[in-house]
Amino acid sequence: MADSTPLSVHSPSGSPKGAVIVIQEAFGVNDHIEDVCRRFADEGWFAVAPHLFWRTGDPKLGYTDMSQVMEHMKAVTRDGVLDDVDAAIGETTKQGFAAKNTGITGFCMGGTVAMLMDTEREFGAAVTFYGGGVKEGRFGFPPLVDAAPYLRAPWLGLFGDKDTGIPVEQVEELRAAAARSGVATEIVRYPEAEHGFHCDQRASYHAESARDAWRRTLEWFGRYLTA
Repeated sequence: MADSTPLSVHSPSGSPKGAVIVIQEAFGVNDHIEDVCRRFADEGWFAVAPHLFWRTGDPKLGYTDMSQVMEHMKAVTRDGVLDDVDAAIGETTKQGFAAKNTGITGFCMGGTVAMLMDTEREFGAAVTFYGGGVKEGRFGFPPLVDAAPYLRAPWLGLFGDKDTGIPVEQVEELRAAAARSGVATEIVRYPEAEHGFHCDQRASYHAESARDAWRRTLEWFGRYLTA
């Protein structure tokens, strides 16, 4: 087992526009997360994904057996998350990227972490894909509605209306809370999308919503990280 946070690093072929830290789903840094990092690199971004489950074996988990997920989720702590994100920030800093040129995004539990890190660390922008814990704290952090007024950098939230774990009413509460932060915030809801709609390896994948969310993510980072 590693004694420090493993990082998956993907570099663009040309001069990078900036850096993006990609936070995993509840299934580890699996093929989907690696693919997201490659897609960012293909778009000109230096992408790095910290492995949040390295303390419990760093597994790549499948999408059908949630019982395998829980033991790793329960081991995630506030201090561990901060250490892992700091390791990724250390890598982007080593590569020469300033905080204002570094973004953070995440999916599922990673979407939760991405938003919370926007209140804990300095970034140029953040994007959350269907992050839960809107009304209940996770990993020792406050609920997202309580953290949202303290966002430091522009934040974009992407949610599906058919996500049974994140009710629309909570998404709207989060929209209002984020608006009190004083930074640019936006939430986009996809009427036909379920939880995990961006992942083409999940049954809940919704291609149209995924394409639009990816476009908005690239535009968000392009607007705020390259100024």
